[in-house]
Amino acid sequence: MSNGSSITEFLLLAFTDSRELQLLTFWLFRGIYLAALLGNGLIITAIVCDHHLHTPMYFFLLNLSVLDLGSISTTLPKAMANSLWDKRAISYPGCAAQLFMLVFFISAEFYLLTVMAYDRYVAICKPLHYGTLLGSRACVHMAAAARGSAFLHAVLHTANTFSLPLCKGNALDQFFCEIPHILNLSCSDSDLREVGLLVVSACLGLGCFVFLVVSYVQIFRAVLRIPSEQGRHKAFSTCVPHLAVVSLFVSTVIFAYLKPPSISSPVLNLVVSFLYSVVPPAVNPLIYSMRNQELRDALWKVAQWMLFH
Repeated sequence: MSNGSSITEFLLLAFTDSRELQLLTFWLFRGIYLAALLGNGLIITAIVCDHHLHTPMYFFLLNLSVLDLGSISTTLPKAMANSLWDKRAISYPGCAAQLFMLVFFISAEFYLLTVMAYDRYVAICKPLHYGTLLGSRACVHMAAAARGSAFLHAVLHTANTFSLPLCKGNALDQFFCEIPHILNLSCSDSDLREVGLLVVSACLGLGCFVFLVVSYVQIFRAVLRIPSEQGRHKAFSTCVPHLAVVSLFVSTVIFAYLKPPSISSPVLNLVVSFLYSVVPPAVNPLIYSMRNQELRDALWKVAQWMLFH
């Protein structure tokens, strides 16, 4: 194969060669996918239907659930189909579309989590200015900016990745199309454009991470100054779920892309990629509903309506 245009499909990594284990993998993925659909779908329905939840915090949570649904729907359905039908192939356009959607949803989620940290910072550290700084128009603009930035990020990375000549086969050591594994098929050892894009992405990611850390340092300082224990507990209950989601997301992504080459292996790459692409969308609804009484009450109302109507 002399260049990328001669490749019509890629071969994704199979989880196992055993037919029985392939079917077990299908049912496992199916259960995780349905749990993610149910959890995020319930959160979206509860926030839309309960006017008590029409606040900036829940508006951003609704957007996060939409992104989680998009993220997990980008990878798992194809993996389920391959496991069920004992296939590995994904078409060249399908791989490009999957890569674009995955980069878009993951980038948008990280930017949105940064915006949500700002929301918690203003709510706790500057409560008197909350209505001014986080009005409905400002919230829509921030959510749109997160999506717009992620869209540009995805376009640049996808266009550059698939413009490279590929001459090292078409087998990817991953169960979905991912930039590092496609670059491994490139004829050149490195590409200056991709290196430049990765540097810019790393700088943006580092900036968001620093903002998250600084925001939570200020939040915890403000919470510890609250005189009443009930007030501190209420403030922490709105921050802990977001902090847990950020920690899960950031730690898995950092380990996936910055782990030392000496410990890299196909099995470890598979597990880590599963952790950052599949686990957060499935677990986030549970994390947010565990310590949030308002959300639990709204979810219970939705569940009652679904059962008795």
